[in-house]
Amino acid sequence: MRTDLNNGREYELEAEYGLPETLPKDERVLWQGSPNHWVIAKEVFFIRVIAAYFLAIILYQLVDGYYAGSLINGLLVSSAWMAALSLIGLLLLWSLAYLVSRTTVYTLTNKRIVMRVGIVLTMSFNLPLKTIVAADVRKGKKGFGDIPLTICADTKIAYVHLWPHARPFHLANPKPMLRCIDQVEHVSTLLSTAWCAEHQVELNQVQNLTKTNLGGLGSSNDLDIQQNQFQPGLGTL
Repeated sequence: MRTDLNNGREYELEAEYGLPETLPKDERVLWQGSPNHWVIAKEVFFIRVIAAYFLAIILYQLVDGYYAGSLINGLLVSSAWMAALSLIGLLLLWSLAYLVSRTTVYTLTNKRIVMRVGIVLTMSFNLPLKTIVAADVRKGKKGFGDIPLTICADTKIAYVHLWPHARPFHLANPKPMLRCIDQVEHVSTLLSTAWCAEHQVELNQVQNLTKTNLGGLGSSNDLDIQQNQFQPGLGTL
């Protein structure tokens, strides 16, 4: 378990770090982590796309002004102002991404997943492993990635309460998501093992069933869990 996570004074009343209550004696923490702020900035707030947009506007302003016969000094001053405003906007986005990372803690135990989220109003979502019916993995660069979770139909969490810790565009049936975490493959393995133990399913049975259903296409990152069995799906994020 990591010990260098976000631990500000506003969380000093937590029963256990990242958890709203003390864990039972038969429950233990397998992993804790937080989103990476730079990956959040790129994938949630699209900071690189917005930076390219601002740069294109500034270049267009310079080229258009030059061919329109505007004075060079005037063009440089107006472009400098535009660049300064663009930089302020990008800094605001980066700060928001940093706050999301700073205030979020994901906890995986042998019985549940707990998501402590919220910049202004802190909320904790308790997701027992027995209520999780699907888990996908999206692997990104340098070991970062996402793990969206499909939960039982009778468990509803509003998309607005989850965002940005929700699978994009799934508004009707929001899916909680461990977002932009490091070592995502390792975490997904821990989750699979914990789910199998909680449901008393052998992991090798799941892997063999997955390979059989895929018919040589390779291992799947999309495992549907129904009636205490893994039902492998073909799609991945």
